[in-house]
Amino acid sequence: MEDGGAGHDEQSSDATDIQGGRLRHSDRSRLQGCLPRSVAKVFTVYPCLINLEYLCYSGPVDPRNNPYTPNAGAQPPLLVGRDDQLETFDLLLARLRDGYAEQSMIITGLRGVGKTVLLNEFRARAEAADWAVVEIEVSKHDDTTFRRIMARETRRALFSIAPRVKWKDKGRRAAAALKSFSLTVSPDGSLTAGLDVEAIDGVADSGMLDADLTDLFVALGEAAQDHGTGVVFLLDEIQFLSVVQLESLIAAMHRTVQRSLPVTLVAAGLPQIPELAGEAKSYAERLFKFPAIGRLSNDDAAEALEGPARSLSVTFEDKAVDLIVGYTEGYPYFIQECGKAVWDLADGPAIRGTEASAALAVVEEKLDGSFFRVRLDRTTDLERAYLRAMAELGPDAHAAADVAGLLDRTSQQCGPTRARLIDKGLLYTPNFGFAAFTVPKFDQFLKRALPLEVPPKRTRREAST
Repeated sequence: MEDGGAGHDEQSSDATDIQGGRLRHSDRSRLQGCLPRSVAKVFTVYPCLINLEYLCYSGPVDPRNNPYTPNAGAQPPLLVGRDDQLETFDLLLARLRDGYAEQSMIITGLRGVGKTVLLNEFRARAEAADWAVVEIEVSKHDDTTFRRIMARETRRALFSIAPRVKWKDKGRRAAAALKSFSLTVSPDGSLTAGLDVEAIDGVADSGMLDADLTDLFVALGEAAQDHGTGVVFLLDEIQFLSVVQLESLIAAMHRTVQRSLPVTLVAAGLPQIPELAGEAKSYAERLFKFPAIGRLSNDDAAEALEGPARSLSVTFEDKAVDLIVGYTEGYPYFIQECGKAVWDLADGPAIRGTEASAALAVVEEKLDGSFFRVRLDRTTDLERAYLRAMAELGPDAHAAADVAGLLDRTSQQCGPTRARLIDKGLLYTPNFGFAAFTVPKFDQFLKRALPLEVPPKRTRREAST
């Protein structure tokens, strides 16, 4: 107690015993960051009045217990508004398991609506049903790299169907087909290490991606069927596949359907995918369902916000809910960002409208500096001018001629710029001659970040240099 008393008297000491006197300065700043403000003011002066560990780590809105997850593809604490898609997936697996044909599924939607989250939930459900799962996040690759990726992931699926020592005839044949498929891009056999089989001549070895991938999918499906299971291919960002790659996947899936094999392809991508799939293969619309997901209803958005907090005995005042739901427009990613921000700012246990209003300013600054900015930074000056002109017209889809008119150009002159923005995934074409943003609220960001300017026209000589 003597040491504690001495520390209490010497307020400037930075070595004070925390049980008996004032906090050292380093602890004060730490507490200010993790305690409700009203408590921190008292506690930073006389910590002996209350329990340090309890207040730091057990408060109702402790940042360490923040339930919101504004990370790319991270599972939210509460998945709402997606029951139809989950039921469709469950039905798909059940019918394939019982030997019935069922359309595969490609989910479409804007950025931030939860497409990747759904794929993650599908994976969990497929694994719980003892299906082999192949997960691929698609990037722009040439066909050789794509073949390597498919070989690597199919090998993983084959071992998931059964360990090598338990392979039946169809399992060994699938391994041999995989070896044939991979030898065209990896003659040293590195992609098929551990298979301990010989390649099959004439199967998956033609060098034609569509034919070889079809042979591989059929062999894998037969192996899964022989072992009483199935295979789910989960592909994210499917819009980045080349035309040849997309055609090949569709053709391979078509053959597995014809053979009544338990193989399905469930993918997610931007809204232009149904059009791209139809152009790749005319029968794609009969092979796949294309459910579109978007913003949540106001009730679902409110539940996505309030539900995680409620489970931790924290509530939202109606004003706070209205502000956040209105700002996010029901987009799941924005709800998670706002939930996290307001939780870290709030005193609790009831989050107030004033705290929600302050959080929205924090969220907007964060989105401007990261979520929106990284997309804008990938564009040229002319592309930015085109995007800004679209933003001036509003958040909806706009005719190419209207956007070009703001830039004092014709739609033909702006065509290459528009095509590059579509290729970069910043725009999509919901109807012929129209384009829209793939990122919600992007128009508002562009108005904040850029002035509306008409870039000078370049002469043919300047354009060629």
